[in-house]
Amino acid sequence: MGTLIITLLFVCLLTRQTMQLERQHCDKQSFCDCSNERLPQVPKVPKDTLGFNLSFNQIEIITEDDFQEYSHLKTLYLQNNWIKSIHESAFSSLGNLERLDLSYNHLATLYSYWFDWLISLRHLNLLGNTYEKLGRGFLFYRLGQMRTLRLGSPRLYYMGKNDLVGLRDLDEMVLSLNHLIHYEKGALRQIQLNGSLTLCLRHSFQNDLVLVKNILKDICNSDISLTIADVMMNSNATVQPFVEAMKKGVTRFSLNNVTATDEAIIYFLMAMDNSPITFLGIEDSSFLGRGFWDNVNATRYDKLETLYIKNLAIQDFYAFSSLSYLENILEFPKNISVINSQVFLMPCPTSRLLKRLEYLDFTGNLLTDIAMRESMCDGHGTLQQLRSLNVSKNSLRYLDIMSHLVRNLNKLESLDLSQNVFSEMPVVCTWPTSLRYLNLSLTQLRDITACLPKSLHVLDLRGNYLTVFDIELPYLKELYISGNKFRSLPSGRWFPTLQLLQIQKNIINMFDTMDLKEYKNLQNLEAGYNIFDCSCEFLAFMQQKVGQLVRIVDGPDSYVCDTPVDLRGQLVVDAHLSIFECHMMVAVSGLSTIVFLATLICGILCYKLHVVWYIRMTCAWLQAKRKRKINANIAICYDAFVSYSERDSEWVEEFLVQELEGAQPPFRLCLHKRDFLPGQWIADNIINAMEKSHTTLFVLSQHFVSSEWCKYELDFLHFRLFAEKNDTAVLILLEPISKETIPKRFCKLRKFMNSRTYLEWPEDEMQRPLFWDNLKVAIKRDA
Repeated sequence: MGTLIITLLFVCLLTRQTMQLERQHCDKQSFCDCSNERLPQVPKVPKDTLGFNLSFNQIEIITEDDFQEYSHLKTLYLQNNWIKSIHESAFSSLGNLERLDLSYNHLATLYSYWFDWLISLRHLNLLGNTYEKLGRGFLFYRLGQMRTLRLGSPRLYYMGKNDLVGLRDLDEMVLSLNHLIHYEKGALRQIQLNGSLTLCLRHSFQNDLVLVKNILKDICNSDISLTIADVMMNSNATVQPFVEAMKKGVTRFSLNNVTATDEAIIYFLMAMDNSPITFLGIEDSSFLGRGFWDNVNATRYDKLETLYIKNLAIQDFYAFSSLSYLENILEFPKNISVINSQVFLMPCPTSRLLKRLEYLDFTGNLLTDIAMRESMCDGHGTLQQLRSLNVSKNSLRYLDIMSHLVRNLNKLESLDLSQNVFSEMPVVCTWPTSLRYLNLSLTQLRDITACLPKSLHVLDLRGNYLTVFDIELPYLKELYISGNKFRSLPSGRWFPTLQLLQIQKNIINMFDTMDLKEYKNLQNLEAGYNIFDCSCEFLAFMQQKVGQLVRIVDGPDSYVCDTPVDLRGQLVVDAHLSIFECHMMVAVSGLSTIVFLATLICGILCYKLHVVWYIRMTCAWLQAKRKRKINANIAICYDAFVSYSERDSEWVEEFLVQELEGAQPPFRLCLHKRDFLPGQWIADNIINAMEKSHTTLFVLSQHFVSSEWCKYELDFLHFRLFAEKNDTAVLILLEPISKETIPKRFCKLRKFMNSRTYLEWPEDEMQRPLFWDNLKVAIKRDA
């Protein structure tokens, strides 16, 4: 039971790990990087994956199903795992695979059926495994598209004639055959190699030079670039195999990770006498001697054009010869590079030998200003053919010295002085008028002066401490000033022909249309990775206008907001500010307009819906209610409060008052002329009169409808009817009046009129007694 639980937990954990890998390690280009994850087996990734990196894991077995779902795969990296076994159908679905790396695993045997399915394979790396032979022959028979092959292992001892059948035109081949013992003649002859060949033959160079000669005889031709690696050259015998390469017409030859003595170098140079070599390279190697090769001063290398030396360790470099006796060798090269090789001086006599030199690279050495004076013969016209000089990563300190030393080099176009320590730039310098490219990057410069040559087309000042650039360079086309302290773009008026400006990683807050319009010919701009203040103006400019003025080369991902705080970390193209932050006046004006229109509309609606009337009535009635609570015991003093128009007062006084107050028993009426208290607010008088009356009697006529005071009394009656649900009101119509004449807001009063019979004043005197009787009954109250 416990074993089952542990198994289930392991499966769940593995499933979870696989899901995480599928979700987290694949980019937008369908490349999944699962390297260095300590994976014991191939994880699941999306089926449309094009590239899959599984290097530096702990995979031991490639099963039949590991890659069945990935038919679109073009690149597969499996190097530096523990792979011991690959199923014969493991790659059966990978017909589109172009690059496969199985290097540095534990494959003891290679099988042709692994590769039979890989009909599109162009690049294969099998270095560093444990196989002793290349299978049973015909290993690469179906790989006719192969262009790059890296082959070999520490245990490979045999190479047969059929091992490489199927390979035809290769661009690059690396053969690590350090322990090869048996080589069948013709094994490499069938391959047509048109690019570079690297041979690692340490054991054979020491023990079987015949085998080395046979290999070189089979593979070399005039189209290849040959590199011999991992060998020890210490005698004439160890040099002889190179003669075979020369006989085959090899023109490009390199030594990599080679240890050589003075004796071997002498024999090598003599063996190469009058050879067709145009390129000679020495990289990651060691010289055990001191350069005393006087015996080779009679040899000629008139075909030699390029001498490339990198990472050369000379045991006694401080005592190494000046090579001034090699005139018949040094007068021919056009390109010389001596990189990271502890060069501290090239004597003037040696410099004078370099009569055809056009390119000189002394990057990463120990040259000082004094040493450069000697190497350049104090500026007296040595190296007249020189077009490009690179002395970066040395110990130079004074820029005016360098300008003095090169001032007479009338063909010099490119000068690289980067990664020295100049700190200060002199006010005036003298440069050759031919100079077009100058690199002063990472030289700790704080200011620039008129020392800069006016003839420049390209200027590189990256990684300094510059804050201002106000020197005119009329022909400058490209300016690189990233990694400085600029707060704004330099004025474009200094660079009328500038086409490319790179000003990344400064402290620029923003730039705008006016800044860019100063550059009359600017086409490309790289200004990302600055501390941008994403103001409204800058966002509008970057999102809408900048593309009309210049092409942003470094892409939108490098333009990120630093301020304001709520936008920090957002891409400039995605950042947005509110309209109130960007257009305050417009926003306030718009808001004011909206408020005004809303108020106007509300006012109109209030007028149409009589809201003001309701508010006014509410206030008045609430006030009346408050007074009523104060005077809670208000007695009914009148039978009726008569509301009438002043123009109808004659009828009221002659007919209504005479008839009702003269009745037996008499009715007591409340008339505003007679009973309202003088000096009291009219609204209080009306409300008090209504409160003290049993009934409100309205004498309706055309005069009444047009009377403001009557409407006011009608308003209060309506509110009383609505608030107290009191319907004690009597309507007398002196003349016919349409119900539509009464305002629609008096909804309950209109309903009251619809539900009651009007008392109409009859014109016929015979009907008037009946009218009075009905009226008395309507206003009569119970005892």
